[in-house]
Amino acid sequence: MMLGADVSDLSTEATGAAARLGLSIVVPMLNEAAGLPRLHERLDTLGRRLKDSFGLRTEIVYVDDGSTDDTLAVATRLPSKSVDVQVVSLSRNFGKEAALMAGLDHARRGAVLFMDGDGQHPPDLVETLVGYWIRDGYDVVYTAKAHRKNEPALRRLSALGFYMLMNWGARAKIPADASDFRLLSPRAAAALRQLPERNRFFKGLASWIGFRQKRVDYEPDPRAHGSTSFSAARLIGLSIEGLTSFSVAPLRVASLLGALLALASFLFGLSILWETLVDGKTTPGYASLIVGVMTIGGVQLLMIGIVGEYIGKILSELKQRPIYFVAERSIKDVQATPEAAPSETARTAAE
Repeated sequence: MMLGADVSDLSTEATGAAARLGLSIVVPMLNEAAGLPRLHERLDTLGRRLKDSFGLRTEIVYVDDGSTDDTLAVATRLPSKSVDVQVVSLSRNFGKEAALMAGLDHARRGAVLFMDGDGQHPPDLVETLVGYWIRDGYDVVYTAKAHRKNEPALRRLSALGFYMLMNWGARAKIPADASDFRLLSPRAAAALRQLPERNRFFKGLASWIGFRQKRVDYEPDPRAHGSTSFSAARLIGLSIEGLTSFSVAPLRVASLLGALLALASFLFGLSILWETLVDGKTTPGYASLIVGVMTIGGVQLLMIGIVGEYIGKILSELKQRPIYFVAERSIKDVQATPEAAPSETARTAAE
């Protein structure tokens, strides 16, 4: 029985092969109605440039993750001038990771590029990512923030601690400050689709699959409208979700903390024994006993909470519930031109 997966037949280092497979750009959205027309206009222009520069046929997959404004209505009215447009509407808000997976599942082209719907991921950078894929043969081209100088010190320190903990003892390191704005070659996208877990952490999984990877630093554009929905509490929740979904580092921290506490208790016991046998002193004991009990109790509760997070993940995997439901789906394809490749036209018609 073969326990691995062979995606070698999807190698697309040759420009011609890559162009025939095309590119799907997945854009998860949550209440982005105000800025969506402007973003689509930029992506449509991008599609023309990719066609001229690389011969790529481009598809935009908009995934509406349970928006409460007019995002879905706006998305369904977007024109398909230079790019094919697919709109996937989820039945409720399942979270960004589920929306990314929905876009990956419904992408009809070979390569897949993920970018946010708030306009902070610059479409002008996509040509650079595509160039590294087609010209240089990279399978994963990911972006990372060039710096965090404009962020509060506490947030910078928290991000540093998160990546240090996430990569502690891990074979597949997650690049610091990497974003979801990344391109996957056809075989990298195929590999990512074959990962069966339901608690997904895309940044980690995209690094775990391996292949040739390239980092591109960038500075996020300012938001075109509104404010971010990622509050401090939600960021902490996402960090915990990512850690427990992709890493066993919290369990190692719990084990290390338990070992340190046991060592401290042993040394404290030795000091009491020394005072009693050598100096003849008797420790009153009430304060030290209470502090010791509270310390041990707190550490035990912390460890139980960490183990509980992992048990919850196991329960979620055992239930095998779908990670999303699609409520509506629409497709608008660009009018096929005579010079289009016959294989691509047939594939589009079949789908």
